[in-house]
Amino acid sequence: MEFVIGRDPLLHFIQQHLSREDDEVNGNSTTVSDPSPARAYLRERNAMASTAVDVKEYPNSYVFIADMPGLKSSDIKVSVESGNVLLLSGERKKEEEPADVKVKYLSMERRTLKFMRKFTLPSDANVENISAACQDGVLTVTVPKIPPPAPRVISVNVK
Repeated sequence: MEFVIGRDPLLHFIQQHLSREDDEVNGNSTTVSDPSPARAYLRERNAMASTAVDVKEYPNSYVFIADMPGLKSSDIKVSVESGNVLLLSGERKKEEEPADVKVKYLSMERRTLKFMRKFTLPSDANVENISAACQDGVLTVTVPKIPPPAPRVISVNVK
């Protein structure tokens, strides 16, 4: 096993394993592997581990900033699951070459990748008004906060 400075060896192994299986599924090898629950788990784990996200809290909102290199806005999905789980995901697909152009890759280091992160939102998150914008490969998701209720003054009666 190769140890790479600054990378988790387990995640590196998983990435190598998935890349090898992707090559097999895409026809770059003579063996085709079946999708399995284990492979699906590894893909999801790798997608989550490879997505860098900063989370900021402002007085009126939470802001999630995620690197989504090489993705167009149409390739990115922002959704809310189970009422309070924010899901950021996307997939960088292999570029298709025109059929009339014969291309021979001399090196192919950019792989198809899935990006995904899940965040459990706090109870004061307003999930109905979430906004998202993508610029230069950086996704910014803003989740407004529900304002706290105004203090209620209760009069005290004298008996």
